[in-house]
Amino acid sequence: MVKVIAHRGARSIAPENTLMAAEIAFKTGAGLWETDVNTTLDGHLILFHDKSLLRCTNAASKFPSRASYNVKDFSIREIMQLDAGSYFIDTDPFLQIFKGNISKERLASFKKAFIPTLEQGLLFTKKMNWKINLELKRFCQADNDTYIPDKTLEIIRGSGLPLNRVAISSFYHEWLYRVMKKEPEIEVQALVGENDTDHPPEFGDYAFPTYNINACLVDSDMIKRLKARGRKINLYTVNDPKEFSHFANLGVDGMFTDFPQLFSAKI
Repeated sequence: MVKVIAHRGARSIAPENTLMAAEIAFKTGAGLWETDVNTTLDGHLILFHDKSLLRCTNAASKFPSRASYNVKDFSIREIMQLDAGSYFIDTDPFLQIFKGNISKERLASFKKAFIPTLEQGLLFTKKMNWKINLELKRFCQADNDTYIPDKTLEIIRGSGLPLNRVAISSFYHEWLYRVMKKEPEIEVQALVGENDTDHPPEFGDYAFPTYNINACLVDSDMIKRLKARGRKINLYTVNDPKEFSHFANLGVDGMFTDFPQLFSAKI
């Protein structure tokens, strides 16, 4: 059966990449959740998608007149002070509040949402006996360019979450080679087709066991070619039920979706 992968948790009905979004996704029956690993000024790994804090937090009002609102310019102590849920109430990014699909009680709880650390995300996943996909974000060339993958592996090992319940993905494939070498029990997934215009996607020598591909760039021949080489295929981001069924019939292994609540029966 096709795996339903909750993209940043159930982000259509909860603040993305928060433990609230993860818990709601778990309750929908999604096979696993996907989240993003980002790094703070003082080297802590947190679960946050964007380079900047502005879209999904109250950083601008909490810390006015800062020269930069990039994640890398905030300490973990500052990150922990941010409200990571009110933006969802204010912007209704998927119109699910407008459509009446989120209760008033749940909406009120979002005001308590915070940016979780990687460790918190892993421990939640362990508690739920669930699975997690970690996308490693690379926004800048750091002095130590292997810090994020190496620190991620260190925290995974320390969490006690079984390695077969973790996948690591990235658009920066050099990090994936490093993960494969240092911890071969963890599945790595190569992200390709970051832009809708990246056609055809580049697969190189098909070195990775799984490819996570932009659904806008996929056709049946591509899927057949990857399957013939024994590769798994996950597509991002599929929110339309007709598209989900279409790609499922083509034989993909999983799909990232912002609406796991729509596809739990497909697991």
